[in-house]
Amino acid sequence: MMYPHLSEVESSFAIPLLLLGVGLLLPFVVDRTNNLHRALLLVGAALLATRYAFWRVTQTVAPFELSLDMLASWSLLALEMLALIGSMSAFLIMSRHKLRSDEATKHAGWWGSKSPRVAILIATYNESLDVLERTVIGSKSLRHDNKEVVILDDGRRDWLRDYCKKQDVRYVRRPDNKGSKAGNINFTLGLLANDPVPPDFIAVLDADFVPHRGFISRSMALFHDPEVGLVQTPQHFFNADPIQHNLGLSRSYPDEQRFFFDHMQPSRDGWGIAFCCGTSSMARWSAVQDIGGFPTESITEDFMLTLTLQNAGWKSVYLSEPLTEGLAPEGLKEYVTQRARWCLGLMQIARSNLGPLSKNNLRLRDRWSVADSVFYWMTTFPFRLAAIVYPLLYWFGNITVVDARLPDVISYFGAYYIWILIVLNQLSRGMVVPILNDVSQLIGAIPISRAAIVGLIKPKGHPFSVTAKGGDRTKIVVQWRLMAPFAVLLVLTLLGLVIGMFVDRFAFSDAGDGKWVVLFWTIYNLFVLSVAVIACIELPRREQHVTDTPEKATFMMKDGNKDLWITSLKSDTVRLRGATYPEGTRGHLRIEGIGDVEAYVIAKLLDGARLQLLPTEEQNEALMLRFYAEDNRPGIGRVRASTILRDIARRLSFNSGSS
Repeated sequence: MMYPHLSEVESSFAIPLLLLGVGLLLPFVVDRTNNLHRALLLVGAALLATRYAFWRVTQTVAPFELSLDMLASWSLLALEMLALIGSMSAFLIMSRHKLRSDEATKHAGWWGSKSPRVAILIATYNESLDVLERTVIGSKSLRHDNKEVVILDDGRRDWLRDYCKKQDVRYVRRPDNKGSKAGNINFTLGLLANDPVPPDFIAVLDADFVPHRGFISRSMALFHDPEVGLVQTPQHFFNADPIQHNLGLSRSYPDEQRFFFDHMQPSRDGWGIAFCCGTSSMARWSAVQDIGGFPTESITEDFMLTLTLQNAGWKSVYLSEPLTEGLAPEGLKEYVTQRARWCLGLMQIARSNLGPLSKNNLRLRDRWSVADSVFYWMTTFPFRLAAIVYPLLYWFGNITVVDARLPDVISYFGAYYIWILIVLNQLSRGMVVPILNDVSQLIGAIPISRAAIVGLIKPKGHPFSVTAKGGDRTKIVVQWRLMAPFAVLLVLTLLGLVIGMFVDRFAFSDAGDGKWVVLFWTIYNLFVLSVAVIACIELPRREQHVTDTPEKATFMMKDGNKDLWITSLKSDTVRLRGATYPEGTRGHLRIEGIGDVEAYVIAKLLDGARLQLLPTEEQNEALMLRFYAEDNRPGIGRVRASTILRDIARRLSFNSGSS
């Protein structure tokens, strides 16, 4: 076997090391909110991507002939180049960035003394009361005075009708479920249009999304511009998504949607192409009436609504403030189903009369917005699967997929990859984490890739699949069907590596440097597949939305009162520090803003006690508002490698302890 000369390998590190050095200086000189700074960083990324693509096309593919090597090599190249086009589009989008908080503050109360009427539409199908009541209570507590909460029940449940009557909110049910969520909303819009005073604006919330108190007032401030038809706000989650939770990273690694909502949407808004994401949005009544209601041609009615508004000349803008909190899918199966539905809906839009190649009134940038999304769904996930499968062709079939010298790989791919990681993490505060980012894509890659292909070929006739929320999550559940492909690929990858290293017949002595490239690629895949398998083991869940900030409280008992510190407050339990009590001790705990809550000691701790709370219905609602409706920012805003590594070690120790 021919090995690269040591000095040649050393020299190939020159550009990657230079970029690493520049990357160390970036935090001191780059302002991620400055569009010029962003553009310069991403122009560098685009140049390195172009340099890498030219090298891949001209120097690394098999000769164009009828052979398995040619078929494998060129098919991977095609997938990779399509994915690279998608990346270049994303780089261009991220070169701009727009934050509208100052605008919202400047135009707060633009409507004057008479508050516009707002209808808050909460669409529901099969959610349980414990999920719905948070949203209802939070919506009723919004600071805006001229509002009406409307429950749109496509499940036609009598108990929900009775609950709405008790809460004094409007209840709507329709005779059928035609048009799914969009049809449900349109039916209600028809009722609202016949009211003596129709609303001026509508707010849309999913059944599990609780608005913060300022959701309406902050969002509506951006409607000072009469051309704005829709305002979207980010979605935050008060629970960890399945990947965070199953890997034990809920305190160190952001949920999968954070990069999109905190970074991509503000960048899209910089180009005027921010789009509606369903829940946590507000729309102008006259704009919705102008387009004839919510479109029903796609199962992702939110993106379709954006394009329909833009096609009619209305603007969609984005307010990057934490104004709602919702429930992320708790199960991996539901998580994957939701993303496959998003993919399918986008493909339906691409094939509709509002697609990027259709004859319509959309601006060029709006067409680009759709095309960018198509490239994301069509290339990211198939390429992630290809990155796992193609190395196996080498180990088991002696098929050279990438015919590259090690020094060239380091110089071309290494430079591009390092700079991308540096730039994206500089702009997103560390949210792009190798391996974990790959795992989040790989988990849903098979059904999402299938949805992308099916959606393009057959865009119509697909049912709307509701994402299940809530339910019993108290047991360990192994998602065998999701895990099976990753487990098989993990075994094959490990077997191929062992055979290639120790069996001469598979050593391929004439493979040159290419074997070292595949070797690194294979070892990396082993880590990705191992983490993916672990992520398919769903850990038990319990109430996690807690108030951890210490606060004073008074525990009142028959034999006297005692001032203590609350160190952890949940909806049903509280941990106190400052005095110990025997189990069963009863009394009332005075909590600021909640009142005197009946409680009893359920556990004696070294520095205090844990109490079971028995709140009244009024106190329970006050606790809900404390947990879900305050103006906090849940989730992970900045990622640190040290905390991720610590949490991964804790997760692995849990596995070994369980076994």
